[in-house]
Amino acid sequence: MIDIHSHILPELDDGAGSLQESLAMGRLAAADGIRAIVATPHVITGLYPHSRETILEATAQLRRAFADNSIPLDILPGAEYRLESDLPQRMSRGELLTINDTGRYLLVELPADLVPDHTDLVFYELQLQGVTPVIAHPERNAAFARSPRHLHELVRRGALAQVTSGSLTGLMGTAAATTARTFLKQGCVHFIASDAHSSGGRAPVLTDALKEASRLVGTDETQNLVAGNPHRAIQGLGIKTGEIKNIKPAGRGISQFLKQIFTR
Repeated sequence: MIDIHSHILPELDDGAGSLQESLAMGRLAAADGIRAIVATPHVITGLYPHSRETILEATAQLRRAFADNSIPLDILPGAEYRLESDLPQRMSRGELLTINDTGRYLLVELPADLVPDHTDLVFYELQLQGVTPVIAHPERNAAFARSPRHLHELVRRGALAQVTSGSLTGLMGTAAATTARTFLKQGCVHFIASDAHSSGGRAPVLTDALKEASRLVGTDETQNLVAGNPHRAIQGLGIKTGEIKNIKPAGRGISQFLKQIFTR
């Protein structure tokens, strides 16, 4: 398995707070059967303004620490970028770090409560540069949950989507679980990743989510979401998308969704 979304680099964001925590996360990931993990620290203007050079150096340092501590886990560079209107311009200047620095897949996080009006344009301008946006945890976005057609349309236009393992298992709450499972059954999910932040509750483990995903879409498709597609992503290869099924999510009020999102 390959985990394309984690906050395992120490002291860069709200993830691992120390090298020892990063090592503990690495040991958990390796024990879970993960052979490679992409380090994707938050990059947010004014809050986590990390440069690609900072992330590349931190990744190299952690890779050496894994080797020194005999942790059988490859660590690859990446970043989780907040959706900002100037992402295409920063990409064209060579400032952004794609998954494994191949120039092909960019992990993008939308706000939790809406899909900004400029999302379509930002994604389109990235795609003109040969970059495919990968939407991080769309199941935790209230607008997508309320109206999945917004996600469907972005995927139809070439974006990909990554759901979090803890959402599928219920760790992130029942609202996120319901939405993640619906998106999975609809065929608009292309990766399952941990979005790990620690060795505790949000740990870099995928096996529990595999059981739930296999129940919903079968073993072969589940393996594609944690192994096949992630392997193609880190190699910078193309990823095929299937037909999106129009399955309505289980009914619940948006107020309930927002309450669960913002009270965690």
